Amino acid sequence: MTRTEPSRKPVSPAMDRTSRLWVLGAAAIALLLLLRPLPGAFALSIVIVAAITSAVAWRKPMSFWLRLMLALVVLALVFMSMGNGVGRDTGCALLAAMLAIKPSETSTLRDGRSLIGFALFAPFATFLLDQGPVTSLLGVLAILACLLSLQRLADAESRVPPSPFRHRLGTVFRLLLIGLPLTLTTFWLFPRLGAPLWGMPSNSMARPGLSDSMELGEMLDLLSDDAPAMRVRFFSEMPPPAQRYWRGPVLTHFDGMRWTRSSISPALPMPEVALQNALWDYEIEYEPTDRRYLAALELPLQAPEDTRLNSEYVLTASQPLSSLRRYRLQSSPPARLGTTMPGALLRSTLQLPPGHNPRTLELARQWRREAGRNDAAIVDRAMAWFHAEFGYTLDNAPLPSGDSADEFLFTHKQGYCEHFSSAFVVLMRGAGIPSRVVTGYVGGYINPLGGYLIVRNMDAHAWAEVWLEGRGWVRVDPTAAVAPERIYDTLDDRLVAGNNTSAIWQWSDFGDWMRRNWNDLVLGFDATRQQNLLHPFGLPDLQTRHLALLFVLGLLVVLGWMFWLLSRRERERDPLLRAWHRLDKRYARLGLGREPYEPAGEWTARVIAERPSVAGSLQPLSRRFVASRYAGEVSGSAGLIQDLRHHRP
Repeated sequence: MTRTEPSRKPVSPAMDRTSRLWVLGAAAIALLLLLRPLPGAFALSIVIVAAITSAVAWRKPMSFWLRLMLALVVLALVFMSMGNGVGRDTGCALLAAMLAIKPSETSTLRDGRSLIGFALFAPFATFLLDQGPVTSLLGVLAILACLLSLQRLADAESRVPPSPFRHRLGTVFRLLLIGLPLTLTTFWLFPRLGAPLWGMPSNSMARPGLSDSMELGEMLDLLSDDAPAMRVRFFSEMPPPAQRYWRGPVLTHFDGMRWTRSSISPALPMPEVALQNALWDYEIEYEPTDRRYLAALELPLQAPEDTRLNSEYVLTASQPLSSLRRYRLQSSPPARLGTTMPGALLRSTLQLPPGHNPRTLELARQWRREAGRNDAAIVDRAMAWFHAEFGYTLDNAPLPSGDSADEFLFTHKQGYCEHFSSAFVVLMRGAGIPSRVVTGYVGGYINPLGGYLIVRNMDAHAWAEVWLEGRGWVRVDPTAAVAPERIYDTLDDRLVAGNNTSAIWQWSDFGDWMRRNWNDLVLGFDATRQQNLLHPFGLPDLQTRHLALLFVLGLLVVLGWMFWLLSRRERERDPLLRAWHRLDKRYARLGLGREPYEPAGEWTARVIAERPSVAGSLQPLSRRFVASRYAGEVSGSAGLIQDLRHHRP
């Protein structure tokens, strides 16, 4: 009885130098795409790790212990950079770290395919963080590079000469075009839900946006960030700059260091309001912030779908804003707002922490004695004081402390909107005037390419509201008394004043215009727009059952077309047969194509009869093809494929 030897696992051939360069290049493009939305310092560190790993493992894979140490180092780097929270950005950072060290064990063709398959996760993971046009374009480029690399590895494993680059590029583009109808059918017709079945985890690192609290110094990150917070398209006349206050969270409670929202005010009934004649009709495209607070011009008249408007006229969404949000509003400036004061609201808007800011409170009491019952005179006196003696700065602003109002009003006298609004409200409450801090945005920049308003994170602002007898809540902006250009000058005014209308700003306008159109055509294609898909043809709204039926019909048509198209090339998987058919196509352009029933020898004779000049090159190729294809002579098949590719009529 003979003893059978255990079967051995086939060994994958080693990658040649060119194939390895293709694989590493494709992985590098995918890695850079994945690192683009992540913090810059972390991205640079991962790039350095990837470069060192690829260089060290170029000749042979790293040892197990070295790879283990490298893995522990990059894991520590991820959690040092991203924090202990688990979110989408942490997951993408982990994927980037693993992709960076994967070349440490990549040497064979099988390893190369594994690395490319791993790199293909990068474009889809990146879309969890950003879905803009640049990310989408780079994602297509990364997928294209990966498919070209896989084709190169397939040629190397088949031990045939590599196809010319333009042939491989054409093959990949044909594959992408075959899948394009299926992609468009799914995008347009697959029934969309008004709300997702489940929510994606939020980012572990906070995105810039409006917060439900304010401590001195926290707004600096927003004020130095020129990324768009929202884009606004007006269907009516645009309000003047002095009225472009975008209302966000209202902060009432103060503990000496931090302003927070009141637990009483939002639960109160809507106050009575008398509006001015102006009416603004507009649509906001709000960038994701992972928070619930939205912004609106003062005052919004209604709450859009899936949002809530409370008694402070603060607009909140039902779900955290993890993706782009579009909503349409109408607003009108108030003539009077809340002329009656509920007792609970009065107490919360006069609340001050005991033992803090004694100098400010003493000054407020002095002003009260001198003004009597005239609250408006106290407000005007404070604004005149700010205008005469205070300055606006982002650099030398005082740090937060328990007596922040005292230090700002009597020592530093310099700061930005947080300092002015906080100290002003403390001063007003000390004088017995109900007041509160309002946060949001102010101003905006008109993009000349689209005629819409861009409100950036750097336009974040904090102002105050005081309650005056007979008038109700009145907006008071102490920052405007000190630095009116911060409020009333738009960005385009500053550029013209500084003669800085450079090509950089023009390219910035063009890039934002492209982003807005991408948001409108792609990211803004929600359930409502899908239901209105056939409105241009005069048809009613599509219900879910109609969309499901159209999707199934479209899917059957597209899959049938794909099956027919792919089955035509089923017999052309053999690289020799593919090269022969491409040769036939070149002659077909001259009217000398081979008929389906025509053997190779008869076709060659017919072509030579028409064109005797090709006899010396075409006839030997035909004989070699017949011998290799039908007589089993495979010794020279690689050279024959190369000769067939290079032959021209």
